[in-house]
Amino acid sequence: MLGFLLRLLPFWVREPLLIAVGSVLGVRIMYLAVRDHDLVATGLGVVFLVFTAIRIHTVARALRARRNTAPAASAGTVAVDAATQAQAQVQVQGAQAQVHDQAGAGPRPGPDTAEKEPNAWGQAVAAVAVFGALAAALWVAPHVLPSDDNTPQPASCSDGEHEKLPKAYEKTPRAVTGDELCEALNRPDLAQLLGTPGETATTASGTSNTAALTDGKVAQPEAEVAFDTYTVNVSATYNELSTAQYVKLKKIGGERNVKTLTVLGRPAVFSSDHTMKFKIDLGSGGSGGPVEEGPLARTLSVALDRRDRGGYYDITVWSSSGALPDDSVLVDVAEKVLPTIPERTVR
Repeated sequence: MLGFLLRLLPFWVREPLLIAVGSVLGVRIMYLAVRDHDLVATGLGVVFLVFTAIRIHTVARALRARRNTAPAASAGTVAVDAATQAQAQVQVQGAQAQVHDQAGAGPRPGPDTAEKEPNAWGQAVAAVAVFGALAAALWVAPHVLPSDDNTPQPASCSDGEHEKLPKAYEKTPRAVTGDELCEALNRPDLAQLLGTPGETATTASGTSNTAALTDGKVAQPEAEVAFDTYTVNVSATYNELSTAQYVKLKKIGGERNVKTLTVLGRPAVFSSDHTMKFKIDLGSGGSGGPVEEGPLARTLSVALDRRDRGGYYDITVWSSSGALPDDSVLVDVAEKVLPTIPERTVR
């Protein structure tokens, strides 16, 4: 259908239009091909540019033929006028006699006026201008109109503005909330820090809980961001336990994979533990399966302050496959995330 409509257009409209289309598309495709290093797009752009070059050659040849035809037509006209000039002079005598007889009859109808030939350059310029306006509209539209891109968007933290905090948060000076931890953890570069830059966060959440076995007296907010490969959890425990005491408890509990270090000038310790795996059966059978040992998780615990007066942050990473990143990855996450968490007031 499009080809049929193009054939209906005059030559001096159709050819400039094809040249404009081919040049715009060719240049655009070549730009995208160079940017994305796409060989297929490069070949397609070359095809459009070659097509445009052929159309330009056709128009140039037509213009040369048009210019050569005009002088030849003028020379033929001069020869005809010279041959008929003598005959015209012979007929002048008789024509003068007839003028008086036809004086009252009005002027004789002259030959038909030659139809004015359309201006080829004007048509070409108009066609290019119209197409240029359309091309500009198509170029600007993606930046103005809403995008139909179906690319998954990163998960955002839930809005806990109206969440009622436990009393432990009122008694703990400047204890952060789960939402504040989530905002600090859910960074745009978190996937890159984990070594999986092409992934997008699938879930992000934060909760303002209290520590277990403390009767709700110790604030323990936490946040979690999940990717396809890894899941990261950050929690803050506002108790009186120093990092040195925390290491002793780990060793008493039989934890062997303990490694102390300093992060952001604060005492810190690495430890490992297995996650819990359980199954919930929602069918007519009723109960779910027993709790099982899940994949291994790696945790970096960092004191809340340099003086290590009690309390710590836990940064834990695990995956469903059991694979874990290097310990240096957790250090990088801690150095990026912890400085963005609001600090509590000194007691």
